[in-house]
Amino acid sequence: MHSDDLLGLIRADVRARQGYHVADAAGLLKLDAMENPFPLPEALREELGRRLADAAYNRYPDANPRALKQRIAAYMGIPAGIDLLLGNGSDEVIQILAQAVAQPGASLLSVEPAFVMFRLLAEACGLGYTGVSLQADFSLDLPAMLEAIERTRPALIFLAMPNNPTGNLFPAAAVSAILAASPGLVVVDEAYYPFTDSSYLSWLPRHPNLLVMRTLSKLGLAGIRLGFLAGAPALLAQFEKLRLPYNLSVATQVIADTVLAAPITLQTQVDLLRTERARLANALAALSGVQVFPSEANFVLVRVAQAQSVFDGLKQHGILIKNLNSAHDLLRGCLRITVGAPQENDRLIAALGAVLATLA
Repeated sequence: MHSDDLLGLIRADVRARQGYHVADAAGLLKLDAMENPFPLPEALREELGRRLADAAYNRYPDANPRALKQRIAAYMGIPAGIDLLLGNGSDEVIQILAQAVAQPGASLLSVEPAFVMFRLLAEACGLGYTGVSLQADFSLDLPAMLEAIERTRPALIFLAMPNNPTGNLFPAAAVSAILAASPGLVVVDEAYYPFTDSSYLSWLPRHPNLLVMRTLSKLGLAGIRLGFLAGAPALLAQFEKLRLPYNLSVATQVIADTVLAAPITLQTQVDLLRTERARLANALAALSGVQVFPSEANFVLVRVAQAQSVFDGLKQHGILIKNLNSAHDLLRGCLRITVGAPQENDRLIAALGAVLATLA
């Protein structure tokens, strides 16, 4: 039997789907994935080296790391009476939620454009999916959201705050209205919480159908893949049944515990990135032909006349950003630029100015 003959065993929708694409960044300044550009300080790296050297790699990791949950809860300010589910990145958390509600006829609802994994994982788990378009300025269309909720009765609603890839927040009053109208669970994805003063963690005790998801990736630990879900204990107890055993490696647990015990390190880096975000946005807005959208995240979304040519030109200058020109109708001409270290931002600004000059 030829391997092609076996493809029929794979679900038709899986065979028809495009996988999540990660661009090759070899040899390029990587400003496409919203990573913290700063390494950990030397003293902290040395402490990590000692703790990692003493870790028991011959044993399975702690399947329910209560001490790490307590560390995260203290660092994040999780309200009393709220539990945590830890995932291998927030992607695993999204998948667990989708699997948990994937009954016949169940659906997931989000806005568009938004984090593409909401749709991809809904489809992978057999959920129906509805995307409600944002308005032309990327603001939330609340009447359309409420109509879609009434029409589709979704088991899950995902709202990223700030939204990726647009970088903006949605009004708290709109979130309140969505919570009241939803027949199911509303998940606020706060992946970019370090870069905004807005959070819905304090809402959790008052809203039983609200869940808040966060990750350590944007904070500066993208390489360890650790995300978490905060919510009512009764709900999280059910989701825990779908979490794979030993989903967090020994190294992940040691690194997270060590770094979160030294919070000033990451906060200092976050403060600098927030300052750099404002500087980068102002510098980009000063370039002819560049429209800059407000951002509460660690990236800046811009619109230019020749997005593909600008993207290609920056690659020729050794810089990789995210080309969103074909990702959604509302994103025509849009490029997403991660906020880098000061010298990286300087390089990006100079290169973009040079590319735009050649296209003028």
